[in-house]
Amino acid sequence: MNNCNHLIDFIDEVNYIGERRPQVFRDRPNYYDILTEDEFIYRFRLSKKCVVYLLNLLTEKLETATDRNMALTTMTQVLLTLRFYALGIMLISVADMFGVSIFSASRTIKNVSYAIAGLSGSFLNIPVHNIVETKMKMFKIARFPLVFGAIDCTHVRIQFPGGESSETFRNRKGYFSLNVQALVNSDLKFMDVVARWPGSAHDSNIFRNSRLYTRLESDEFNNMAILGDSGYALKP
Repeated sequence: MNNCNHLIDFIDEVNYIGERRPQVFRDRPNYYDILTEDEFIYRFRLSKKCVVYLLNLLTEKLETATDRNMALTTMTQVLLTLRFYALGIMLISVADMFGVSIFSASRTIKNVSYAIAGLSGSFLNIPVHNIVETKMKMFKIARFPLVFGAIDCTHVRIQFPGGESSETFRNRKGYFSLNVQALVNSDLKFMDVVARWPGSAHDSNIFRNSRLYTRLESDEFNNMAILGDSGYALKP
């Protein structure tokens, strides 16, 4: 008899677990209005003015076709993604902060990231038409001739990627990352970015396999140069 009772309890428990949980809509704070400018920058790494500018560029790409089920506003989508960028932490922390599920947070970050990447052609470019002006600005900084940009790589921490090649993303400091190459001008604006190499890749190897290297080798920039640290060999 006891065994029968235990079996009934087990079946009841399975049925309870299998029931669909009721959908709960949590509060979604409007951090743009709630936070002061300093608090906003501290949490999202960008000013409110900069976020509004980004929002105007992304609105058409991120607007949802319906507002059913409390669809995320464009502002919430952007801020959620920026917060994840700023912290690089577990999705659940960002999801809880904005009152959404982990699945919604993951999907939002992916969509916003693709939308931002789609704008790269409008912002990441080497100004060939006025590169002499760029060179002169660099010269004023430290009297170094011919240089129109400075190059280096930086490690951007990522979560454990999984899969057979996961260890290639572990850098020399022991954590998982992407080794991102960037070229900047005298105004600290990015002119070229390569963000596809795992953390174990060496800076010089990333550079040798970049389109920028090929453009420099072909003398596209009229014998001008870029400046790098000791990780980059001296080349013509």
